[in-house]
Amino acid sequence: MNIEKRYPSVADMETTARKRIPGFLWDYLSGGLGNGANVQRNRQALNDILLMPRYLAAADTPEIRCRLLGQTYDAPFGVAPLGLSGLVWPRSEYILAAAAKTHNIPYTLSTVATASLESIAPVAGANAWFQLYPPNDPVVEKSLLDRCHAAGYGTILLTVDVPVNTRREHDIRNGLAVPPRFDLRTLYQMVTHPGWSLRMLTAGVPQFVNIKPYYAGAQSGNTGQSIRASVQFISQVMKGHITAERFARIRDGWPGKLLVKGVLSVEDATQYMALGADGLVISNHGGRQLDAAPSPVQVLPAIRRAVGPDVPLLADSGARSGLDVARLLALGADFVLMGRPFLFALGALDKPGGAHVMAVLKAELRAALGQLGCPTLSELPKFLYDR
Repeated sequence: MNIEKRYPSVADMETTARKRIPGFLWDYLSGGLGNGANVQRNRQALNDILLMPRYLAAADTPEIRCRLLGQTYDAPFGVAPLGLSGLVWPRSEYILAAAAKTHNIPYTLSTVATASLESIAPVAGANAWFQLYPPNDPVVEKSLLDRCHAAGYGTILLTVDVPVNTRREHDIRNGLAVPPRFDLRTLYQMVTHPGWSLRMLTAGVPQFVNIKPYYAGAQSGNTGQSIRASVQFISQVMKGHITAERFARIRDGWPGKLLVKGVLSVEDATQYMALGADGLVISNHGGRQLDAAPSPVQVLPAIRRAVGPDVPLLADSGARSGLDVARLLALGADFVLMGRPFLFALGALDKPGGAHVMAVLKAELRAALGQLGCPTLSELPKFLYDR
């Protein structure tokens, strides 16, 4: 199979992935909540960003490497944290971490991943980031931070936009659970997706391994009982607003770089920076937390004006192409994180998908800059078309 010919874009990978991933997991991966207005808003807001090409230029070989938080990357985008990614596509964390290292872009492991932070660190190397859902137990919090530091992570993304358990209607209807609930509907979806089922059988029952040391029953020989205990632990401990006091404790306990993920308001942005953040991820969690929230596109320019030109601003939620990366950088971001496109690639291509989608995104970004006549990433704001 000619991968490039069959899958020249993320949209092509998404089409095949939808056929190969069971429906109850596809809804979790691709959907938002409510009526999906926020997911649609993210996409429409990106589509509305126009860039003005300038053909009287000398930019045939644009430079897409960038420097962020003291490290040079081969492209201005990385893999966002993907909760339950190992359930959506078995062993996805290992595949994407290895591909990110090869392509020299960051890979962010979620607290609720199905691979341990200790096992992913050597796979991604210096490109490994960790996303922290901050526990409201200071002892657990300190342990997670200490483990990240000992494993060699240099950057954590502190996620602040999940203060309460969210009601995602499609997950409630589907009975999404870890492990999957084996009712007739779920069993049918598994049987009709044999590729996924065989890979899951080989990989084993997914568990929230990063938090297993912290809840009662984790070492139980009954896997189902252990997983139920982990879900209960998450619902009770991994919640609560990140007050200034909680943030200060995390900042004091983490010696590396700290990015705050989930910022949408100017007030939050300026306050987190004043409290010691190293940068911000402008995000509405991919439209998965509040259906009435603005898109990052709508708030990014104001946040950039408020924090100034030197604060690292990352953006996520909705980007699907190298052109979208260029759009967000033109609007004021320094870097872009994406989640769903990488799992679409694995669903379509399994192991080769990670490296393939990263190569596609790089090629699309180079083509966009070349077409614009923009030689460097830092000059992209000059090409923003203000109607």
